[in-house]
Amino acid sequence: MSPWKTPRSGNQQQHAKPGFSGSNPFDSVPDFDRFGDTDDKGRGTASGFSNAKAIYKNDFRDSGGVENQSVQELQNYSAYKAEETTNKLNGCLKIAEEIREGASNTLVTLHHQGEQITRTHQAVADIEPDLSRGEKLLGSLGGLFSKKWKPKKTHKIKGPLSIKDDYFERSKNLEQRQRLGLAAPLPRSEPQHFSEPASALQKVEIEKAKQDDVLSDLSNLLGELKNMAIDMGTEFEKQTVALDRTQDDVDEMNTRVHGANLRGRRLLRK
Repeated sequence: MSPWKTPRSGNQQQHAKPGFSGSNPFDSVPDFDRFGDTDDKGRGTASGFSNAKAIYKNDFRDSGGVENQSVQELQNYSAYKAEETTNKLNGCLKIAEEIREGASNTLVTLHHQGEQITRTHQAVADIEPDLSRGEKLLGSLGGLFSKKWKPKKTHKIKGPLSIKDDYFERSKNLEQRQRLGLAAPLPRSEPQHFSEPASALQKVEIEKAKQDDVLSDLSNLLGELKNMAIDMGTEFEKQTVALDRTQDDVDEMNTRVHGANLRGRRLLRK
């Protein structure tokens, strides 16, 4: 005896539609097909999912469980779940694309931030020659018998690191431009065109092919996001070093300016 039970009798008994062979599993739906209303030309529409959800609600818990469904019903259910999985994968791909856009903006912002740190450090370094001349002049003042004054210097002003820009110097490379968000992202896979499925199993195979395309695009996109995350980490490390060097030079300049001010006040009191 077959382990699959036949559909319930009475008003719920399903009959084949005229014009189709009895072997087509979609023929068993009298009022609307499993993946769309009777007015829909294609399958997999939003209204189709709504109807399918009404039929397959709670994975057959409200209709006796899986063991009480016919093979034909289970085949239709597998086609519905395959299409639902395809839609969910497309949603994941869309989210990943939005994340990529945000990551691209973050990379550009980080680049501008690094430029600002470099400009600030360079401005500090540009003050040093003028300060040195002022210190030399202050040291020569005070008269013949005054003690010669020398500024207190703990280290030489280093200035910003001369590092080749890791992003924009290599932006001639198309892949690098894409990772920075300066060029169009990698295109999605060319959509395949499928004929109308004649059975639920064909529907499942079509959805599997669509899922393979989406997963391939998602894999490429995740690879891009990985490289962008590595670039962000590299930029953070570079900016941390730049900030430490800037802080050292700023502290040194503050100490020397403070010493020059004290020397000037002493000379004015004489």
